[in-house]
Amino acid sequence: MKGTFLLLIYRAASAAFAPFAPLFLYWRQRQGLEDKQRVKERLGISRQMRPAGPLAWLHGVSVGESLALLPLLERLAARGFHILLTTATVTSAAVMAQRLPPGALHQYIPLDVPRFMARFLDHWHPDFVFIAESEIWPNLFREIHRRDIPLVLVNARMSERSFRRWRHLPRSAQALMEKTEFCLAQSLTDAERLTQLGVPRVYVAGNLKYDVAPPPADPQSLADLKARVGGRPVWLAAATHAGEEQIVFDVHRRLLPHFPNLLTIIVPRHPRRGAEIKHLAESRGLRCQLRSEDRRGQPLEGLYIGDTIGETGLFYRLSGIAFVGKSLTGAGGQSPIEAAKLGCAILHGPNVANFTDVYERLDATHGAATVVDAETLARALAYLLADAAKMRDMARAAAEVVESLGGASDFIMKAIEPHIAQMMVEQRVARS
Repeated sequence: MKGTFLLLIYRAASAAFAPFAPLFLYWRQRQGLEDKQRVKERLGISRQMRPAGPLAWLHGVSVGESLALLPLLERLAARGFHILLTTATVTSAAVMAQRLPPGALHQYIPLDVPRFMARFLDHWHPDFVFIAESEIWPNLFREIHRRDIPLVLVNARMSERSFRRWRHLPRSAQALMEKTEFCLAQSLTDAERLTQLGVPRVYVAGNLKYDVAPPPADPQSLADLKARVGGRPVWLAAATHAGEEQIVFDVHRRLLPHFPNLLTIIVPRHPRRGAEIKHLAESRGLRCQLRSEDRRGQPLEGLYIGDTIGETGLFYRLSGIAFVGKSLTGAGGQSPIEAAKLGCAILHGPNVANFTDVYERLDATHGAATVVDAETLARALAYLLADAAKMRDMARAAAEVVESLGGASDFIMKAIEPHIAQMMVEQRVARS
């Protein structure tokens, strides 16, 4: 690897960390951040066998990144590849267990330690590697390059903050980025930043997230909840972060005089926060219910907390309005794509820098509206809950925007097709 002094230091430091990795992972396991049964995968050790034939390895660090890879994953499987998907979080593994197609394999990605990455690659021998979004790890890139495996950055993005940081390390950035085969960026801005950092052959493909099917919902659970909701007015606060739930409580109180049977559903970005949110609500005199403790047939309290994994699609389908979180007290926002695909009018705060393009389109077409605090959120909800036609118009506009932005998976497959064809020819020659 044509390295720099800083990359050599990183490699040496990460190699020296290896003996302490089990202790580090044990600590993370105690925090609920690692899977006890599969923690050895983080050391590059797998219980699963590599399937015979061509294998494509796709990596998305967490839930959003891995879900975005599903359209590409399905297209590669149809093209004859076995699929290995890696993620880094317990939540993403649980979601992928429900969403991966039959035959696709999931593993936790190893820590970025030379020995662990080498062990992982020597076991799986992928024919192609697809890294999603902004996962740039020196040892990962180096070990892939050493084995002459094509490395493609897909759905790639580079935030302004990360770009500024890498600009201070131009030689390190160049040494890493030149190891990629090519890059398929989400936007022109991302493409320009990645090009400046040294990524060869950067193309704008769009965002794979627009091609992802909406999250499913268990039909029986959906029918049960719909029956229990009945004709009550309902809205959803989705992907909330710390600090936003208190705003939701305030909004709920403001709306109750006008909508006495109001049902407010809160789905935190991290489901493990459910009990914490319930405690916060009850400390303010509000009655609430955890989805994980719900029993079929019980009446629903005014506040209902979705603290389970893999049921986001259920809650979007119950509500015609969704406030998308990490946009009032958080930074960067969360994706509104699922809400739009499942027929919701969308409300959001001003902090949506990570999804600027789609929110600008949604706001411009009146598929979404910006709120800035509890008062403006309550006012927007009151308006929409009282005007079902307006709510439906917003939802229709949001769905049309998201549909118009699809097609990234088609572009990516066309871009990588020559490489796939060449690989297939080389493998046939090797077998003859």
